[in-house]
Amino acid sequence: MKEIIVFARAGQGAITTAQILGSAIVKSGLYAYAFPYFGAARMGAPMNAFLRYDNKPIRIRTRIKSADYSIVVDNTLFESQNVENLTKQDGIIIVNSEKEIVSKNGKKIVCVPANDLSLKTVGKIFANTILLGVFCALTGVVDINTLYEAIKERFKGDALNMNLKLAEVGYQWASKK
Repeated sequence: MKEIIVFARAGQGAITTAQILGSAIVKSGLYAYAFPYFGAARMGAPMNAFLRYDNKPIRIRTRIKSADYSIVVDNTLFESQNVENLTKQDGIIIVNSEKEIVSKNGKKIVCVPANDLSLKTVGKIFANTILLGVFCALTGVVDINTLYEAIKERFKGDALNMNLKLAEVGYQWASKK
């Protein structure tokens, strides 16, 4: 079983991120289970979304304490939420950050200027969809076309077109790395 933690603030799309990725994983022929965890329900409060996937049904319903992959939508949470220590040694941490973050213990950290890429692409900040495209390119867990299918199930109209564009931008950015 593989596990993913999404670190964000309430309102930044962490739950949507986990649900779309989970849907894409299911479309790939695996089992997936996505669920949120948050304290006080207020905009801007730190929160997590968790996602597990496997080739057999998933029965575990607890929070994830050691992720294979971590996706950090808000880089201010990297230190305060102890992201590096909550990610396995051979895991990958994808952080929405303009600045490089150097691992304190040799973990792979990929910093993505997702806010900037989103602003340049659609004029608004939707970093989570950029990070989903990056995740597909870096991990190979989900094919980008399967991610597009999951996005098409979640959004309609202008929101659909915007999210497809953002996922593609993230995928292309990471593919050049």
